[in-house]
Amino acid sequence: MMKKNNIYTLGALILLTLSTALISGITTLKIGTLLILGLSAVKFLLVAFNFMALKKAHIFWQIALIGFLIVFVGIVGIVI
Repeated sequence: MMKKNNIYTLGALILLTLSTALISGITTLKIGTLLILGLSAVKFLLVAFNFMALKKAHIFWQIALIGFLIVFVGIVGIVI
């Protein structure tokens, strides 16, 4: 049986995925790409913290993951 928190997270992931599909169908501009990148980053954090039990991990791993995500999104955002 899934916990309520996991069900809410799964619902949020589905909504974010549908939003990504809607954005990709509407726009092909750079802003659309950046929006999709941002939504993907949020989905990454939701999965990492809720389904991979990162919220119970040592603070070093939490900060390392968020730091990696900021650097990755920053670099990809600049390159695009």
